[in-house]
Amino acid sequence: MKTITAYDNPALNSAITKSWKRLVPLMFILYFIAFIDRVNVGFAKEAMQVDIGLSNSAFALGAGIFFAAYALFGIPANLILNKIGAQKWLSITTVLWGVLSALTGLVQTETQFIVLRFLLGLGEAGFYPGILLLASIYFPNKVRASVVGIFVLGVPLALTLGSPISGALLEMHGFLGKPGWFWMFFIEGIPAVIMGVFAWFWLDDTPAKARFLNDEEKKALIAQLQQEQRQTETSNVGTALKSLKVWHLALIYGTIQISVYGLMFFLPSQVASLMGSTLGFKESLVAAIPWACSAVGVYYIPRLADKMPARRVLISVICMLAAALGLFVSAWSGPVLAIAALSLSAIGFLSVQPIFWTFPAQIVSGSALAASIGFCTTMGAFCSFLAPLIRVEVDAFFGNDSAGLVALSLITVCCALLIAALAGRKATNGVAVPHH
Repeated sequence: MKTITAYDNPALNSAITKSWKRLVPLMFILYFIAFIDRVNVGFAKEAMQVDIGLSNSAFALGAGIFFAAYALFGIPANLILNKIGAQKWLSITTVLWGVLSALTGLVQTETQFIVLRFLLGLGEAGFYPGILLLASIYFPNKVRASVVGIFVLGVPLALTLGSPISGALLEMHGFLGKPGWFWMFFIEGIPAVIMGVFAWFWLDDTPAKARFLNDEEKKALIAQLQQEQRQTETSNVGTALKSLKVWHLALIYGTIQISVYGLMFFLPSQVASLMGSTLGFKESLVAAIPWACSAVGVYYIPRLADKMPARRVLISVICMLAAALGLFVSAWSGPVLAIAALSLSAIGFLSVQPIFWTFPAQIVSGSALAASIGFCTTMGAFCSFLAPLIRVEVDAFFGNDSAGLVALSLITVCCALLIAALAGRKATNGVAVPHH
């Protein structure tokens, strides 16, 4: 990547460039691995039903209880992070979820499956908000959306590549007498353990401790971050969680997640239905198209937002309205138009998330920032748990498989309105974006 020129201070630009090279690739790899370990259970469903008698209800409970645990431990995990630092906490949580994901391959009963999914949710609870906090600690506001945008690319890429990877691992069925889903969980859990150990030696808690920055760069970066923190409006945990602005942000993030998981959990079966066939390898490849398209949006749209920081709210509103339109059109379309519409939705609700995460640091700081990020992710986890229930129950209530998509579309419009209401909030200064 080229040297970042977001600021007039060469030492500050150099510090940001070095931080980018040091931290962003690791953030991306960790998030890519985390998302594969989170969603791979869907590929094992049918085989586990045959091998251990896993019922549909137990599978649904196990899938959902991940988010319940994630929500339960979100804020405490990030307060711990604030106490012990990013190096130790992110390393520990990454190793923990990798081990738990691998152990899922050993379950023999429904209870074991549900318990391990709950523990996996606990293990991952501190990871995503911890990564976001790390981005807030090292990167000033001008470049933060681009930083988050890079590691959030791990989501569409994990969804795009995870399907054939998981499918290939399932083909190992019978190797050493083990079912294919054992090998899928075990092999996909190992990278998290390896990267968690690596992160322990690679990360530094703060710019002041950063081994990769010289003294001048440290001073410039710390001064810029402290200046931004002094401009925030909330200064402690209790006040942050009582702030209507923090609740406003949490509701925005929650409704975004309803859009994401309301589509994500059902996309493969929806694609199979559109193609008039049962779910198989070909259908999985088609189902990957929206996520592949979204990767392009996640890469470019946050950079556009960084170039026009005064338009971040407007860009976010457009993203969510596009997502709402895509969900609505997909409910009434044939295969080709529906896939195009679903791709538009995926681009919209995934691209908006890096931009969203530039807002909390403008409102709160210090331990309050950690609590606020944790609160937003807790709300997101709660809404992620609700998302599939909303779609299924609305479909059942109206007796129409398109009704749930329409409901998701309306919720996404509400999200766009909530984002639009941020227009009167504190604006972001600066216009530049890193080049790489």
